[in-house]
Amino acid sequence: MNNLVKVKIKRGSWEIEVECDEEKVADVVSKVLAGFDSGISSVQTGDVKDTGGVTCRGLLDNMWREGWFMVSKRLSEVDEELARRGYHYDRSAISHALTDLVREGILTREGESRNYHYVQKKPPL
Repeated sequence: MNNLVKVKIKRGSWEIEVECDEEKVADVVSKVLAGFDSGISSVQTGDVKDTGGVTCRGLLDNMWREGWFMVSKRLSEVDEELARRGYHYDRSAISHALTDLVREGILTREGESRNYHYVQKKPPL
């Protein structure tokens, strides 16, 4: 039975948390560091899914393309979903990205200030 190890790596403003089998730590950490050194913002191994977006905005675009916003969602639900997917952003960053999507006509927002619900305005392409 393999032991899971959790490692946090911080370089500059980036912080990455990796969880893997104890046997794979050296390999995974070296790939993460190589990604930092080469300017790559995401590192793939056989067990990691490419999300296509590492920015909050990119992740929200992906969620829209997946149809996640077909049912209206509160800011707290968006935050929880991003966290479930392994991404932790400040709620103000998420709010700004959602507002950008509203301005571009991708999402619409319902409700009152501090109690908005976001739902897709147009279907993914």
